[in-house]
Amino acid sequence: MAARSLSFTAQVTYEHPSRRGPPLAFMTISEVLMQRPDKLRVLTLGDGPASEFYLDGKTMTAFSPAENFVAVTAAPATIDEALKVAFRDAGIYFPFADVLLADPYASLAADLVSAFHVGQSKVVGGTTTQVVAFANNEVFMQLWIGAEDKLPRMLRAVYRRDPLRQRHQMELSNWKIDPVVAAADFTTAKAASGVAIPFAHPAAKPAAAAAARSQ
Repeated sequence: MAARSLSFTAQVTYEHPSRRGPPLAFMTISEVLMQRPDKLRVLTLGDGPASEFYLDGKTMTAFSPAENFVAVTAAPATIDEALKVAFRDAGIYFPFADVLLADPYASLAADLVSAFHVGQSKVVGGTTTQVVAFANNEVFMQLWIGAEDKLPRMLRAVYRRDPLRQRHQMELSNWKIDPVVAAADFTTAKAASGVAIPFAHPAAKPAAAAAARSQ
């Protein structure tokens, strides 16, 4: 996507085994706003703790409203790099990350093993979509793409290494291409009053967390 700025809503459904065996479905919904090359805001609600993520070109901030925890670190130069650092250092992952990349197709096509056109659908996203399926050694995905606007509307995935073959589904809606944005959209005043914690993985050992603070 060549748009300089984007906003959309991502509703994600994921499965987790129940005590009786069959999976239960849990959902999150994220309001996403981005401006290339280095600004991103993700506000997430769902079946679990809410979270907020801000990238303003200078700093990267993760905020947990319920606990009033805030973690801040220096921002990489691009959204692509920020997503890598957020996952590597703090375990922050967005299911729609591929959509945010400078070259989404390159990410989806990496190590591609097979791909085929399934057909058309008129029941997803309130528009006509082209349905494609593709697979690599890690995941099998089915993707619904707007026939006219070429925007992704829904994705279903099963990861090959998951012995339970749990299904992940993501619906993308409320697309706005090149919306007007301001620098203030990618910051939050809440961070100033939050309890500072290291920008580190929740499971990080104390030594690793100390190293993260010193960077």
